[in-house]
Amino acid sequence: MKKKLVVLTGAGISAESGIKTFRDSDGLWEGHDVMEVATPEGWQKNQELVLDFYNKRRQQLKEVEPNLGHIILAELEKDFDVYIITQNVDDLHERAGSSKVLHLHGELLKVRSTKNRDLILDWTDDLITGDLDENGHQLRPHIVWFGEDVPALEEAIAITETADYFAVIGTSLQVYPAAGLIGYTYSITPVFYIDPKPIAIPNIRNKVETIAKFASEGVAELRDKLLNLEKAK
Repeated sequence: MKKKLVVLTGAGISAESGIKTFRDSDGLWEGHDVMEVATPEGWQKNQELVLDFYNKRRQQLKEVEPNLGHIILAELEKDFDVYIITQNVDDLHERAGSSKVLHLHGELLKVRSTKNRDLILDWTDDLITGDLDENGHQLRPHIVWFGEDVPALEEAIAITETADYFAVIGTSLQVYPAAGLIGYTYSITPVFYIDPKPIAIPNIRNKVETIAKFASEGVAELRDKLLNLEKAK
């Protein structure tokens, strides 16, 4: 039976494909204050701005491709039971070939009803005011905004608890509750942390091996380390 590799990915892995993150030095996301475009309050204040912002992100997504980090994680399914838990809202993991991907913070290529959180639709074009669900309610981006619950969290915890190996790639470990997932691994589970500027992980019981590299290069090193561990057994 293949060992289970659970991978938590963040903006750092998508950045190498050209997708920007608001956790750059200026604190902005594509020139916008995240409070304006990624909160329920922002939506209530200026719906048109929010719709336009995600329409542009959706169009940008069509112009980028998965990078080597995404591709290697998909290829690891040949040797491991790989489950990706991602904070990213793009579909680059799926396009690279990963078959088990859980999006904690929603998906850019989906929209949902403003009245029924479970009414979710695939959506690849622009979303505008007047695009309604089957009951006449406005549709909104299927994105978990700041201040909203994370519906996929319980599933993510359950997946994390089954990990034989756990890897953290390209995330600042500052966004909760996603950053807290690492605490649900068993203390004997090896943890690999890939980030060019790694931070100290607080309250961690596990043995953590840090790979201070960008995602693509770091994932290649992770692959080699995991395969060597399995060969040594």
